[in-house]
Amino acid sequence: MNDRERAATHPRHEDFPWTISVADHPPRKESAQYRASRNLMRKLVDTTGDWAFAPGPYQDHHGGGVWVKDEDGWFCVFLPLGVEWSAQFCADPKKVDGIRRYAVRLVRAFPDTLPGYAALGYDDGERLLSTAIETAEQVAEWTDSIFNASVPLPAGAHSGVLPTAAGYHHYPKPIVDIDHFRFDDFELFVADEQGLPVAVVPLSPRGSGDGRVRVLAAHAGSPYAARLVGAGAEAHVGAAELVEARGAEWDSTILPPDDRLAREAFRHQQ
Repeated sequence: MNDRERAATHPRHEDFPWTISVADHPPRKESAQYRASRNLMRKLVDTTGDWAFAPGPYQDHHGGGVWVKDEDGWFCVFLPLGVEWSAQFCADPKKVDGIRRYAVRLVRAFPDTLPGYAALGYDDGERLLSTAIETAEQVAEWTDSIFNASVPLPAGAHSGVLPTAAGYHHYPKPIVDIDHFRFDDFELFVADEQGLPVAVVPLSPRGSGDGRVRVLAAHAGSPYAARLVGAGAEAHVGAAELVEARGAEWDSTILPPDDRLAREAFRHQQ
C-alpha cells in the first residue's frame, strides 16, 4: 500500500464523533468458571519470564487469550475475538461457537495444553472445547472460561486512565499496544500546555538525529486534536496528492523538533 492509498483508507478523524461508556463492571456474582479460570491464569503467567504486561499483580481480562504449551513452556495466543462480560447478552451462540472452533484448532496443535491445564487443577478444558455452544448459558460459561477470561493485565493496562495509565478499556488497542513495546526512553504519551494527553511517535528510525514526531491521537480538548481533524479532512477532499507532492513537512500531524511535545517525547534521550 502506498502513501496515497494509506491516507485514503486510514482516516485520523471521524465525521461523527461518539462517546463510549467504560464503566466498572456491573455488580455480579463471580461464577465458579471465572474463579477457576482466574486461578489457572495466575498459575500460568507465573511460569513465564517474558509476559509483555509484567509485572503484576494481575487482573483477569476477558480478552480472548488462549494459553498453550510447547516444549519451551506456556505462552498466550489471542483469538480474533474476545467476549467482554457485559457483551455476552448480545452474543449470538452460533458466532461464539465459531470462536470455540477456532480455539479447538489452536489447542490441537499443542497437545500438551489440556493435560497441562489438568495438572494445574483445571479440569474443564476438554469439555468446553468439545461442546458446541448453542445456548445463553453456554455462552456465559465460555465467556468466563480460560479460553476467554484469560489475559493477565495489571490494573493500569486493564482499565487505567491517563495520565496515570492507558488501559485497553479506555483507549484504542493500536495506541495502547505501542506503550508496551516502545523504547523505555521514549515517551509515547505526553501532555500539552493544558496537561491534556497526546500520543506521539518518532518520524524517523532511532539514531537518525531526526527530532520530529507524529501526532497519533489527542484529547479532544487539546489544540493538537485540530491537527488530526485537519489531516482527516485533507484525505477526504483529495489533498493526499498534495501531501505526497510537497513531502512530510506539509503534514499537519508532524511536529518539528522544537515543539514542546517533541522535546517531551525525547527528553530521556537528551
